[in-house]
Amino acid sequence: MTDKNPSIKPWGGRFTEATDQFVERFTASVSFDQRLYHHDINGSLAHAAMLEKVGVLSAEELAQIQQGLEEIRGEIERGEFEWSVSLEDVHMNIEAKLTEKIGITGKKLHTGRSRNDQVATDIRLYLRDEIGSITKELSRLQQGLVDLAKREADTIMPGFTHLQTAQPVSFGHHMLAWNEMLERDFGRLQDCLQRLNQCPLGAAALAGTTYPIDRHYSASLLGFDRPTENSLDSVSDRDFAIEFSAAGALLMTHLSRFSEELVLWTSAQFNFINLPDRFCTGSSIMPQKKNPDVPELIRGKVGRVNGHLFSLLTLMKSQPLAYNKDNQEDKEPLFDVIDTLKDCLKAYADMMPAITVNVEVTREAAMRGFSTATDLADYLVRKGLPFRDAHEVVGKSVGFGVAEGRDLSEMTLEELRGFSDIIEADVFEVLTLEGSVNARNHIGGTAPVQVRAAAERAQVRLSNR
Repeated sequence: MTDKNPSIKPWGGRFTEATDQFVERFTASVSFDQRLYHHDINGSLAHAAMLEKVGVLSAEELAQIQQGLEEIRGEIERGEFEWSVSLEDVHMNIEAKLTEKIGITGKKLHTGRSRNDQVATDIRLYLRDEIGSITKELSRLQQGLVDLAKREADTIMPGFTHLQTAQPVSFGHHMLAWNEMLERDFGRLQDCLQRLNQCPLGAAALAGTTYPIDRHYSASLLGFDRPTENSLDSVSDRDFAIEFSAAGALLMTHLSRFSEELVLWTSAQFNFINLPDRFCTGSSIMPQKKNPDVPELIRGKVGRVNGHLFSLLTLMKSQPLAYNKDNQEDKEPLFDVIDTLKDCLKAYADMMPAITVNVEVTREAAMRGFSTATDLADYLVRKGLPFRDAHEVVGKSVGFGVAEGRDLSEMTLEELRGFSDIIEADVFEVLTLEGSVNARNHIGGTAPVQVRAAAERAQVRLSNR
């Protein structure tokens, strides 16, 4: 039912007509912003402590507020709190309950602040904690990749360009390529956290407050680096949400790329790896099927995160200073980006250590497609042949191999010398898969010794977090 008396609203004194029932439901956010309750209570506790410090509240009033808010926190956590749509949002629900508990002192809590700076503070506190959870799962996934890289440093697989066999690489090297992407994602989230960690509390509605507040004290109590500089920007800024979503979209793009490879590698046509049954499902009609549903679903979820990023960008693109009701639309996209990232990272962090590699299959695949052709060209260059001439010699030898159905390493010395008389018996040292990967013995290369060294460097970075 719609409240007949508009004065029960915290802002109802100026109104003579109750809010339309549909409008009340349409404008309310409590159905989704109640997840901010913990951070809203923490923000209120810090604000109350600051008000007591500057003399707006007495020590007794502060104690009443602190006790009342902690009781409310307990009720919410136990599922005993009744949320009211008529009170619009998490902030007003908690404030109304506090006033119900402790009387007029509860009404003093909002002195020197507005819902505008309150919600801006709550979202920053919430996102700060969630970034911590996300980076924890991200680090767990990276640890799984590093461990897998160490374990499979000597495993040879085909490296691809254009999804065509290019050169042999270490499977561990491939895993560390994924890890490098995630390392940049971790850095972007840390950068976002640095800009996020400024406290809007005290900016009030848009211009600050006439009360003798101490914003540095409030910021310190809440673990912020400092208060925000400008009150207008403080209440209307959502850059941090957009920046986080952009970092999240790129992280999801990386997971989607990983997923595409896992889907290919688990197919019968590739058969490079095995995923445990617990990360797969079957078919309702084809009993032989084992579907890689987890990576497939993660590959699909990138679309929703990209969509949320564009939603937030569009939300902010035409807003004048300062706060506008449009900004209520920031929460659901942001919340879903957070939830999606956490779920996808958890799935990957659980799944990667359980992957097994079909070593003989990957090695046999690397033998196909003349993956050591570049090694033969490099060999000829080292013998004094210009690279373009070497390229032509190798191209002709590959053409011969295609016609004969044989790899370069399977040809006789006489056959190879038919393409260039500078080829000698030592050529077979570079035509083997092991010789090819071992020859890339420099930082960033695929030689197993370099893969192990890179894995150790990655391990140090993870250990120092």
